[in-house]
Amino acid sequence: MTDFLILTFVFLVAGVVAVPLATRLGLGSVLGYLLAGIIIAPLLQALGVDVASLQHFAEFGVVLMLFLVGLELEPERLWRLRSQLLGLGGLQVVATTAVVMAVAMALGQDWRIALTLGLIVSLSSTAIVLQTFNEKGLLRSDGGQAGFAVLLFQDIAVIPMLALIPLLAIPGAGNAAAAIADHAATPSFMDSLEGWQRALVTLAAVAIIVGGGRYLTRPLFRFVSMGRLREMFTATALMLVVGIALLMGFVGLSAALGTFLAGVVLANSEYRHELESDIDPFKGLLLGLFFITVGAGVNFSLLADNLVLIFGLTLALMLVKMLVLGVLAYAFKVRGADKWLFALSLAQTGEFAFVLLTFTVANHVLPQDLASKMSLVVALSMLLTPLLFILFDRVIAPRYSAAQSRDPDTIDIEAPIIIAGHGRVGGIVNRMVRAAGYETVVLDHSSSQLDMLRRFGFKVFFGDATRPDLLHAAGIEQARVLVVAIDGKEQITELVRYVTTHHPHVHVIARATDRNHVYELWAAGSRDIIRETFDSSLRIGRSVLEAFGLSRELAEDHVDAFRENDGRGMIELANLYRNDIPMVDNEPYIKRARELMEEEQRLLRIGPSPREEAAE
Repeated sequence: MTDFLILTFVFLVAGVVAVPLATRLGLGSVLGYLLAGIIIAPLLQALGVDVASLQHFAEFGVVLMLFLVGLELEPERLWRLRSQLLGLGGLQVVATTAVVMAVAMALGQDWRIALTLGLIVSLSSTAIVLQTFNEKGLLRSDGGQAGFAVLLFQDIAVIPMLALIPLLAIPGAGNAAAAIADHAATPSFMDSLEGWQRALVTLAAVAIIVGGGRYLTRPLFRFVSMGRLREMFTATALMLVVGIALLMGFVGLSAALGTFLAGVVLANSEYRHELESDIDPFKGLLLGLFFITVGAGVNFSLLADNLVLIFGLTLALMLVKMLVLGVLAYAFKVRGADKWLFALSLAQTGEFAFVLLTFTVANHVLPQDLASKMSLVVALSMLLTPLLFILFDRVIAPRYSAAQSRDPDTIDIEAPIIIAGHGRVGGIVNRMVRAAGYETVVLDHSSSQLDMLRRFGFKVFFGDATRPDLLHAAGIEQARVLVVAIDGKEQITELVRYVTTHHPHVHVIARATDRNHVYELWAAGSRDIIRETFDSSLRIGRSVLEAFGLSRELAEDHVDAFRENDGRGMIELANLYRNDIPMVDNEPYIKRARELMEEEQRLLRIGPSPREEAAE
């Protein structure tokens, strides 16, 4: 018991210390876990810990991850993304596998080993890439969207890979003996069946998962929820996943395949979000343990003995993936900095490669020594990924921001209204203004977005609205109104400052991301600032008042009074705001803000005060 607690404490300390540090340095949580495992490896060896056995236990985290991936993939969403998934994602996996397989066979490897290696290295790290995209705000870019489609296809492709790899087993004396030993040690019910009988049992297991997920889970969770005990719902969710894993293992299929399928079936269930929130902590902890064991299992003596070979293979594989991704980016019209973002971000091999390597050795497809070397290649490629993002941020992106690879469109119309950005905000503004009969000039730097909009008949132009020459081409000298609806807090502020300084006749309407951004835009010269969530917050507040019995008219009057009072206070506070010191140190601002809130409560009170209620 003491040894177990010591081991648990060591893993928890390693994760708690390494992961926040790695995340703070921009390396990502996965690399943090890997580094934690590398650091504690000597201690685990001193304690006599069997890292391989721990890794087999922690692999259940991958099963839980695929269940959650399935929950995110509603069948309707998969159908909508079919062209990008099958086109960009499918071609990436096929092309990378084919190139790596050809090279491996040219170096003398058996075709089955070569095919397996190609499948493994075709995968990229979903955890690293998506986390970095979200942190840097790159997910909505053309390169980010293309990368997301490829990652989504790769996550789905793991399932058929797990089904295919056992069929590639290489007959040999050593492997055959091991297979016979494993066979004898773990006899299976399926072994006594004929081929057609095994097929029927397998189909029946899949049917049970699909049918149970569609028709039995609702009554089950409804029954469990009657107890009003959160821990029982969590236990039921885990019972469901473990039961599916056992069923799939019973019929000789991958547990990950069954849980992924169950997740897709349950994606439209009203219990989906509850399942996600209950299972996600277990998935996170087990995946973290899995990556720590991978790091602890790195064979440094093998790396030292084959240093040039391992680094050479790592760089060669990353170069191959970058070339394949670059060709696909060109074919699918991903241009400029987005092309480089797409190619560099997905050049590594991902976390599922560790799972597949372990799986290939267990199924006698890859020899252990080759799998050990490939594990080092995978780990090194993941460790090098943050350097590629730094290269993109500091070298490639600035170059393309100064000179875009796609020339801006020739703007052949003039209109009194210029809309910078045609996303979720600018698009609605454009539709509403045009419906009222006013002409607009729309600028956006997402080429794929604009190509799609043109299919619907919109007159839009490609270009970065923050560039003065493009604003001139759009007719900023003759324009009366500029709507700033682009993404990026700094870009919005810079555009507002430029236009209010050089074209003061233009009425600038700017979107603010938060309250502090309002103050920055006010200082930049804008006097018509729209907060992103302000109006929706007012509507929610109005609904709260109506729920307490106020009439719609009285609630609307209160909302109008609040809006007017907040606007007056906002102007006053904007003149006290300073961006050179933290908000908590701006004493004049804090003092006046508190005074304004007290005045607001006195002026706008409708119901009795808490003191008056207590007196009653």
